[in-house]
Amino acid sequence: MKYNINSLVTVAIPNYNNKELLEKLLLSLKKSIELSQVIIVDNASQDGSVDLIKEKFPEITLIENDTNKGFAYAVNQAIKLVKTEYVFLLNNDTIIEEDTIINLIKTIKYSDDIFSVSSKMIQYYNRDLLDDAGDEYTILGWSKRRGYGKHISNYSVDEEVFSACAGAALYRMSIFNEIGLFDENFESYVEDMDLSFRARLHGYKSYYSSKAIVYHVGSATSGSRYNEFKVKISARNNIYLIYKNMPILMKLVNALFIILGILIKLIFFYRKNLGNAYLEGIKEGFKTRNKLTKTNTSFINVLRIEFLLIKNTLTFLK
Repeated sequence: MKYNINSLVTVAIPNYNNKELLEKLLLSLKKSIELSQVIIVDNASQDGSVDLIKEKFPEITLIENDTNKGFAYAVNQAIKLVKTEYVFLLNNDTIIEEDTIINLIKTIKYSDDIFSVSSKMIQYYNRDLLDDAGDEYTILGWSKRRGYGKHISNYSVDEEVFSACAGAALYRMSIFNEIGLFDENFESYVEDMDLSFRARLHGYKSYYSSKAIVYHVGSATSGSRYNEFKVKISARNNIYLIYKNMPILMKLVNALFIILGILIKLIFFYRKNLGNAYLEGIKEGFKTRNKLTKTNTSFINVLRIEFLLIKNTLTFLK
């Protein structure tokens, strides 16, 4: 079946600096979709990104923020303008293959209860290695990138995952209308896992598309894989995710495992001289958690999620 991508998909890109990477992304997008279907939300870049878009890609819809409002806020600004059936979220440090969007559409068409589809993300500077093949969540309270560092020959089949990585994922707009947009309290990091967890509590799934290839630089905005800002905000947001999405019974069942997960990560980050940042994030998460709106759910959906958490944990420990 042939699909008219321009009538089905809008591309949304949050941007903060990285002008050269952004230009490469837009040139790759041009091969598969009209740039009039692209929305860029610029979070007060200082490197000439806005001038680049206006001068070289005037057909793009551009939103300019006065300050850096974070990933979740910026992405929501774009989603609110989308009128197509799907929205394709992309980080500004990615490049896509010509048939990536088509393959994402083919996967999401498998079932009406698929909310999001994750791309096969490959490391930009080492194209023999995977960066992300969808994300999983465990009873330890950890998010995990499937496939990171493994050879690209792995994960060659389309399959269900716990969450799509919002750095390169297709979302069904109609489900946003039911479950809400990204939670802006998360700002950046873990916000995509929160969204997918919330979707599952409403009975929807996430999938992985093995032929939707995206090359990803990684940490181009935050500067490194581990730094004080990223560790602190991720730790806080992991507390947010648990508080918001797990009903009391689920928290009780998983409490010992979650505490164990926090202790293991605390030791890990202390060895990287980031233990204090991690602790600060945990403390802030508990202190400010009450500002979040808890997700309503059914008992059967909670059971399904608990089964997935156990399954993901066993897979992770292999």
